[in-house]
Amino acid sequence: MAPVITPIQTSTDFPAATGVVVIGGGIVGLTAALTLAERHIPVVLLEKGRIAGEQSSRNLGWVRKTSRLAEDIPLAQASDRLWAAMAERVGCDVGYRQAGIMFVARSEAQMALYEGWLKSVNHLALDSHLLSAQAIAAMVPGGRGQWAGGICTPSDGRAEPTLAASAIAKAAIAKGAVIVENCAVRTLATAAGRVSGVVTERGEIRCDRVLLAGGLWSRRFLGNLGVSLPTLPLICSVLRTRPMDGPTEIAVGAPDFSFRKHRDGGFIITQRGALDASLIPDHLLLGLRYLPQLRAQRNNLRISLGKNFLHDLALARRWGEQSVSPFERIRTMDPPANPALNTEAMNNLMAAWPAFAKAEIAEAWAGTIDVTPDSNPVIGPVARFPGLTVASGFSGHGFGTSPAAGQLAADIVSGQPPIIDPTPYRFERF
Repeated sequence: MAPVITPIQTSTDFPAATGVVVIGGGIVGLTAALTLAERHIPVVLLEKGRIAGEQSSRNLGWVRKTSRLAEDIPLAQASDRLWAAMAERVGCDVGYRQAGIMFVARSEAQMALYEGWLKSVNHLALDSHLLSAQAIAAMVPGGRGQWAGGICTPSDGRAEPTLAASAIAKAAIAKGAVIVENCAVRTLATAAGRVSGVVTERGEIRCDRVLLAGGLWSRRFLGNLGVSLPTLPLICSVLRTRPMDGPTEIAVGAPDFSFRKHRDGGFIITQRGALDASLIPDHLLLGLRYLPQLRAQRNNLRISLGKNFLHDLALARRWGEQSVSPFERIRTMDPPANPALNTEAMNNLMAAWPAFAKAEIAEAWAGTIDVTPDSNPVIGPVARFPGLTVASGFSGHGFGTSPAAGQLAADIVSGQPPIIDPTPYRFERF
């Protein structure tokens, strides 16, 4: 089960028409809806299940620039500015704290990767810097890890997934957006060669612009339209401790664990060096596109073949507007947490910082990440369907960059000057 988010009151009405329909109630779609509402553009957001029911409430809450591709950092920098102003913008705390993020390395080979990354982003004037083992011990005291060194970006931070999405949704509603839960969009309506609306399980809504922000479901939605979006799912298991005395406010990532302070005084922890890759047919269909990633990350993937393959195979890939869609059959993707990975994370963390031996586990969960071949999202129009824009494939980075990603999507949809250069995210690169 996902962590419980702050509840909001969504609409029970079903509009006949609007200016823009946003498909998907994750944090990127919500931020886009808020931006459009602030610009007085009529917008309806439709969510097949509950707002932020999937990865938007299940992620780690990190807001980082460290170790991102250089082309992706302007989006993260713009998000830093927007996160800093988010509490005032939405009228309540979203848990944003600019406390820094540190990555530590056990080997000189790992340090060489950080050094190479730092050189690759030198032109971006980040505050990132390399750390010695002595500096790590001073910044995160009480450790026993044998670190070769590390890297830190003090301007990185964190926010709370259980607060942010619902706060943004509430603010969007207050500014005129209509949000409807438990209403799946089955397909697009078109006329004269362009988008004219969406067909939902409750009927049609007329509009001339659609933003698809459906996360891991965007590939299947587009596939029904004959458009291929290459994304594959990976599952991340996470746990939260009860409040405890911890070594630092800085978020720390090691090769085989990570931790960051939670707003209640506990910590969010994961096995940073392991993700579950439960095979589905798409792994066979798209696998060759991911060979470079597989070669680089093979040791981080726990590959398995089980019931998920059959369950996915049973979900339709083609359906009509009068047919029950896959989005109605599975309202929320809710993978079980992997206890073995969470135990690994805790054991590795306790060996490095013994203070965590006193931790009590409050809850555990898992979330499904949609990963693209180059780990960058798609944020841009789909040429085959004028009026359709996609914002999906965030590859585990969506929460941290969501303020700027949602605004960029809204800029594209509404024809405004983009907040950053959208070229790295264009759909056509695939």
